[in-house]
Amino acid sequence: MVDATVAPDAAFGSAVDPGALSDMRGGEAQLVDNDILVNGRVEDAIADDVLTGSNSVTSGSFANASGISTVIQNTGANVLIQNAMIVNVKFADAGP
Repeated sequence: MVDATVAPDAAFGSAVDPGALSDMRGGEAQLVDNDILVNGRVEDAIADDVLTGSNSVTSGSFANASGISTVIQNTGANVLIQNAMIVNVKFADAGP
């Protein structure tokens, strides 16, 4: 667990020199083209006497979370929410 009193940069340790990172990079530089096609529609929607609320993301909301977290918030009525994510991970041999 990261101590909240420590400055955020210190919590992650020292930055790695860009030259050292370049030596650790796997594979060759390649262009990756990903497309997300979302095409939602809301038509003829009626909302009468609708009460909407509030929402928030507070400290600790992602406590003990791992991986990629996504937050989608909506306080409206007749709202179309579209969400998509592409994660491209390339693994390389750990050889010399």
